[in-house]
Amino acid sequence: MIKLSTITYLVVLSVLLNVSTAQAEDKEKPGACRADVEKLCKGVQSGQGRIARCLAEHKDQLSAGCREKIARAESRHPCMKDVKTLCKGVEPGEGRIAQCLKQHEAELSAECKAHQARESGGEKK
Repeated sequence: MIKLSTITYLVVLSVLLNVSTAQAEDKEKPGACRADVEKLCKGVQSGQGRIARCLAEHKDQLSAGCREKIARAESRHPCMKDVKTLCKGVEPGEGRIAQCLKQHEAELSAECKAHQARESGGEKK
């Protein structure tokens, strides 16, 4: 299995799962990653981060639009700094990043804590 950087995996996953970010991005560039998913991840069943993993494994083959969408999402994700500092070296997948953030809950930035609270409360925009 290909080892992915924590940041790449988290960003791809957040782009695909964060409904408000994805909708905002789709207004700017409709389906920026949709064609990539259809082309590179054909036959991959959605759920449990499988599509995100597939895109991350094919990051060198992603279209410019999809790479741009991921880069913008990375720069805005409220937990990115926390992942880089608190979860450095944690291999993504099987909930390890989420578990790491939970273990460091007291150390999280205010922005990341608020994001985690929204996500765990099921609040979606």
